[in-house]
Amino acid sequence: MDNQKLLNIYKYIIEQGDTGIRAINLDGEFIVYNGKMRELEGIDEIDFENHRAHEIIDFESDQSEIFQVLHSGKQLTNHKKIFWNKKNQEVTYISNIYPLLEDGEVIGAVEFARDITQIELMMYRPLRRYGAPLTFDIITAVSKVMKEVIQKARIVALSKMPVLLIGESGTGIDMIAEGIHHDLSNPNQAFINMICRRDEETILNQLEKQIIEEKKMTFFAERIEYLSIPAQEHLVSLFEQHPHHDHMMIASVGKDPIDLIQEQKLSKNLYRLFSSITIYVPPLRERKEDIMPFINDYFQRHRENYGSAIQALSPEVKELFLNYTWPGNLKELEALLDEMTTVITNETTIEMHLLPPHFKWKIQHVMQTDVEESSELFIIKNSSDIRPLDHYMKEVESYYITKALDFHDGNISKSAEALGIRRQSLQYRMKNFQIDAKQFTK
Repeated sequence: MDNQKLLNIYKYIIEQGDTGIRAINLDGEFIVYNGKMRELEGIDEIDFENHRAHEIIDFESDQSEIFQVLHSGKQLTNHKKIFWNKKNQEVTYISNIYPLLEDGEVIGAVEFARDITQIELMMYRPLRRYGAPLTFDIITAVSKVMKEVIQKARIVALSKMPVLLIGESGTGIDMIAEGIHHDLSNPNQAFINMICRRDEETILNQLEKQIIEEKKMTFFAERIEYLSIPAQEHLVSLFEQHPHHDHMMIASVGKDPIDLIQEQKLSKNLYRLFSSITIYVPPLRERKEDIMPFINDYFQRHRENYGSAIQALSPEVKELFLNYTWPGNLKELEALLDEMTTVITNETTIEMHLLPPHFKWKIQHVMQTDVEESSELFIIKNSSDIRPLDHYMKEVESYYITKALDFHDGNISKSAEALGIRRQSLQYRMKNFQIDAKQFTK
C-alpha cells in the first residue's frame, strides 16, 4: 500500500473517532484539527482553513496548554477543562497533551480530548431534560405545596423581579427556574445556567461577557452559596454596574439563607439583591403525594420513547417507595427508575427483585430495618423471584460487604481484614457495587 493510501486511511480514522485531536508545529500551524475538536472548540471548518492556531487559541488563556507543552517539551495528562467555546456553549473535556519529537527534538505538540460535558451536567443537574422546554406544564405537581410553589413562580415571571429559590438538591429547583424563564410575559432570548459548584473564575468571566450583551437573558445561579464570598461580592458589583431591566435574575441556595449568612457562606449584599421574592421548594419527603404521579409520568415517557410495556410498581415496591424518605429527592427517584428500566425486557410491573442491590442496602440502613425483616429481600416466594445466579450472588456479596462495613463503622482496613481480603480488593468491590464507606461512619 502506497503512502497516499495510508495517509487517506489515517485521515479517515482521525475524523471518524469521538476523540478531539489537534496538533500544531513550531510555527503555530495546525497539522491536525479533526471535526470533533472543532466541535468542542466551536470552530467552523472555514475558520480552521483560514486561521493559524495562535489566532484561534488565545496564547494567554486557559486554552493555551498545547502551547505550554510545545515550549516545555513536557507532557500534560488528565487535564480537565471547563470553558465556553466560540459558539457560547459550555464545554467540559479531559485532555492528554504530548510533545511531538524527532531525533529528541520537539517539533510540535498533539492534544487528545475526551468530551465529558453531558456527564458533568448530569452530575450536577437535579433532573434530566426531557427533550422539550421545561415549562410549568411539564412539572408533575399534585400536592398543595407544589401547586403553591408554581403559582408563586408564575407571579415572579410576570414581575420579572429577582427571585431566590430555597431547597435541597434534587427537589426540582432547576425546573422551577427554567419554568419561570419560559413563562415570562416578555420572553428572554437565552437561559444561562451558572452551576456554582464549578470553577468560579470561569463562571464570572463568562458572566462578564454575557451581561453586557444587548439581548435579554435569564441568569440562574444554581447553589450560589458554593461561590466564595469575594466571588459573590463580585457578582453583586456586576449586576449593579450593568443594570438591565430586561434580564431575569434567579438564584438558589440549599438551605435557609439566614443560616448561610451566619455561617459566612452567603454574602449579605447578594442576599439583599435576590431576596425581594423567595420561594421555598419542599423536599420530596414533605410531599409524598407527588411520588406516584412522577413515576407514572416517567413510565409513560419510557413507553413512548422506548416502546416498553412498563406500567406500574408492584404493591410491595409502591409501599416501600412511599415509606422511604428520599434524601436525594426527585433526583434520587429518577436515577433509580433509570437503573431499573435499563434491565427490564417485557415486564409490565417493577417487582421487588428488580430493585438494585445498593438501594436495598440503603433502605435497610436509612429505615433501620431489622436483619430478619431485611432478609425478606432474598427470600424466593415464587417463580417470578428467580433471577440469574450471578445476579443473585452479586446481591449476596454486596449485602455481606455492606454489613461488614456497618459493623466496623466504615473502616475499610478493618472490614477487609474481617472479610479475609486485601484492602484494595475491598475498595474495588465497593466501587463496583457503588458502596460509600462514609455512610457508615458514626
